[in-house]
Amino acid sequence: MKTKKTLINLITKYRHALPLLLYGIVYMQWFAYLEKTVTSHYRLIHFRPDDLIPFCEVFVIPYLMWFAYVAVVIVYFFFRDKDDYFRACTFLFTGMTVFLIISTLFPNGHDLRPVVMPRDNICTRLVSSLYRADTPTNLWPSIHVYNSLGCHFAVMKSARLEKKKGIRVCSFVLCVSIILSTMFIKQHSVFDVTTAFIMAAVMYGIVYRSDVLLNFYHSVGQRRKRKPGTLV
Repeated sequence: MKTKKTLINLITKYRHALPLLLYGIVYMQWFAYLEKTVTSHYRLIHFRPDDLIPFCEVFVIPYLMWFAYVAVVIVYFFFRDKDDYFRACTFLFTGMTVFLIISTLFPNGHDLRPVVMPRDNICTRLVSSLYRADTPTNLWPSIHVYNSLGCHFAVMKSARLEKKKGIRVCSFVLCVSIILSTMFIKQHSVFDVTTAFIMAAVMYGIVYRSDVLLNFYHSVGQRRKRKPGTLV
């Protein structure tokens, strides 16, 4: 009986994980479908500045660190601040959904990747592995860029991290490094990056400037005065 009660309490306490889990399943299934179907017939994205950016394999390191960056930010706010968690998820999920819709309606890809690696080292091998795992399609706008901006916004707008200068600086450096990496390892066009910035700017105004979505959630879901830092 005690175990059952404990389990119920845990489920109640962490029920805000459900939207994250459900969306993760939907997103991965949808993205996997696009990766399998968008292989040859797609709109080619090529921006003139792309030809001026050299291939630099060392940037594969911050590119791969993106996965940990997003995960750490989400997990931190999941346990420490539900409002910030809700804001971050709203920001990320909205952009990712727009990306999926665009990729579905306007299949896209690029031809920026080097045919042969200019050097042979651990970083070029990592890039080669990345190329094999991730096709040069479904790129616009860049989710690597958009989510990096979203995670950095979440860190910078967090009251809990307001005095954590080291964390805020590290977040900025990592965010910038990831954004640059998408172009230096030829995973994205400058166009993909630019449109990701535009979409992030729009969502920043909706999620962080107006707080309209969070206020709507509280007014509909709670029907009582909002308490800072809580969703329950």
